Amino acid sequence: MKEQPLRTSVIGSYPFPGWLEYVSQNLSDLGPADIAEAQDDAVTAAVYDQVAAGLDVITDGEQTRLDFNLSFYGFLEGIALESAPSRRFGPPAHDQRGKHAVTGELRAPGGLGVVAEYNRLKRLAPANGPALKASVPGPYTLSGRLLPNNQYPDRWALSEALLPIVQRELTGLVEAGCREICIDEPSMSCYAYREDARRFVDIFNRTVEPAVGEARICTHLCFGNYKGRAVGQRSVAPMFPDFLDFHADEMHLEMATTVFKEIASIEPIVERMDAAIGIVDVKSYYIESPEEIAERVRLALRHAPAERLVFAPDCGLSQTARWAARRKLNNMVEGVEIVKRERGITS
Repeated sequence: MKEQPLRTSVIGSYPFPGWLEYVSQNLSDLGPADIAEAQDDAVTAAVYDQVAAGLDVITDGEQTRLDFNLSFYGFLEGIALESAPSRRFGPPAHDQRGKHAVTGELRAPGGLGVVAEYNRLKRLAPANGPALKASVPGPYTLSGRLLPNNQYPDRWALSEALLPIVQRELTGLVEAGCREICIDEPSMSCYAYREDARRFVDIFNRTVEPAVGEARICTHLCFGNYKGRAVGQRSVAPMFPDFLDFHADEMHLEMATTVFKEIASIEPIVERMDAAIGIVDVKSYYIESPEEIAERVRLALRHAPAERLVFAPDCGLSQTARWAARRKLNNMVEGVEIVKRERGITS
């Protein structure tokens, strides 16, 4: 169980500063030291915004990734990185991301880079500040941009090949001192309505096995957020009751975008683990007021005790402009604090 009731957290990603977007498009103009400095500066900015908001848990904002999961393919051997997706114009959708051909055994001899991200965060975060969290895509989600072949004939086979690679990354994070790890598996929640949910549970539990009992295990389940667009059926119902068997300490569910119509689904969750509720909509530029947040917290408290509740945005904030992300986080924390004061809960 977490350290404090009505905890505030984030999922993982945070908007890039505008200048980092420019830098990422002109890397050939920079030397290694320039890039390292830019990475430190971007993480420092993300940490500052999160600390200023008053969050209980922060991340590095995934500032050194091109995307919450796409950057990891650069660490994999046995694939041919696609230079351009098949559809490059028109309204944004997942087919503009493209897929990579698998050319050999899937390996990541140097790891997936998350340990280095966590060590950078430790170095740049304030001493005795908020708890630090690292995020790693799970093997099923990571398999989504790879094309099956004779060696790996379907997505399940690809997931099995990626599973030990993710396991080793979790082991490395634990050895680096990371005590809170989010295994992002949005593909599981997006496709629970059509795939074998028990198979998802088995994959998730085998993935996290090396870190269970060593770190707080979180998972993030949403309906997709590519360019602010969902891809999955916007309902948590297909995930349950199977997903209750996840070996996790915290399960996050997207709730704000569906106006909390399935808030009662947290009742069985909190019998087994903490429930993290997406309480601000990252797909909308409507800025929820602290009073609105407080009312949503009170709604959650009708279904779960305070010591089992965590509040966060619906998804990572990378697809939200930074000015809006800051305001949403500030108001989220302020709204939770309103309810804490009502209930005499001290941070």
